[in-house]
Amino acid sequence: MKNYLKILHLDDHSLTPYHQQLSDAIMLAVERKQIEMNDVLPSINDLSIALDVSRNIIAKAYSTLKERGVVGSVHGKGHFIKQVDTGRSRRILMLFNKLSSQKKIIYDAFATSLGEGNYINFFIYNSNFNLFKKILFDKMDQFDKIVVAPHFVCSDEPPADVLNKIPEGKLILIGGFLEGINGTVSTVYEDFEQDIFDALSSMLSYIRNYHGITMVFPKDSYYSTGIFLGFLNFCKKFGCHYHIMPTASSERITKGMLYITLTDDDLLDLIAQAKEEKLVLKEDFGVISYNETPFKKFILNGITTISADFSFMGVKAAELVKSGVPERIKAPFYTTIRPSI
Repeated sequence: MKNYLKILHLDDHSLTPYHQQLSDAIMLAVERKQIEMNDVLPSINDLSIALDVSRNIIAKAYSTLKERGVVGSVHGKGHFIKQVDTGRSRRILMLFNKLSSQKKIIYDAFATSLGEGNYINFFIYNSNFNLFKKILFDKMDQFDKIVVAPHFVCSDEPPADVLNKIPEGKLILIGGFLEGINGTVSTVYEDFEQDIFDALSSMLSYIRNYHGITMVFPKDSYYSTGIFLGFLNFCKKFGCHYHIMPTASSERITKGMLYITLTDDDLLDLIAQAKEEKLVLKEDFGVISYNETPFKKFILNGITTISADFSFMGVKAAELVKSGVPERIKAPFYTTIRPSI
């Protein structure tokens, strides 16, 4: 009798559902010949106790494998491996710096475009470089492709040095690009500095209605300094008075000021301040929010946004996985004018 607890593992830190982790683990074990033709799998009850998860999770995993034709069952005898030719599909490790509505759009578009039969194990490393390294080095050898959103608050060593340890052809970067990476790396990237410069330039006639621009740029954040530099370049080129503050709560709203917020928390803080001080959006002050999300269409009749096309990023990343051909693809960046300016 095989010791399945040495073969099958569930990771509490992964955002991939347990049932999918388990079915993927069994498929991988079959591919590695750790589990073989006609091997009897543990009962649903025994495996649920051993892995400390509900019986429904085990049942759902077994049901998924039955649908794929890998597992069979006999009433009263349990489940067994009936097919070892799994038609092996790609295994993808995704490492995102945070969970947000934008990252969800990327993930959903990626998973949909990739199609069924591919296995995605999804982790959030919270912009913590040490956590990122641990997950990467623990999991790297188990996957065909590794998709990384490379945004780190700080690190003791150059992130590129760590990413260079990933075997050639496995790495796909999404959202940003890191200098110092060896070889040709596939990426779907944002040109933060040029994107914000071009977006603000396209809105110059609106911006001229305000006395100045304040960017709310959080301290010690993962946000690219390219956003900050592009903002400064715009203000200097067009002679706009500008101000930088770390949070929307650090200062009171100034009448006649246009605010650019990077985080949703700062956007909501500005709106709360305006309500408290009975200020009218667009008349007393303006707001541009970085990154489009569905709810910004509806807040106070609509918030103006500047944003990359996150669905495009997910679709193109999936295409890079499927093609295996290294390519650098720039994500489109859009301006959506609404009544907040």
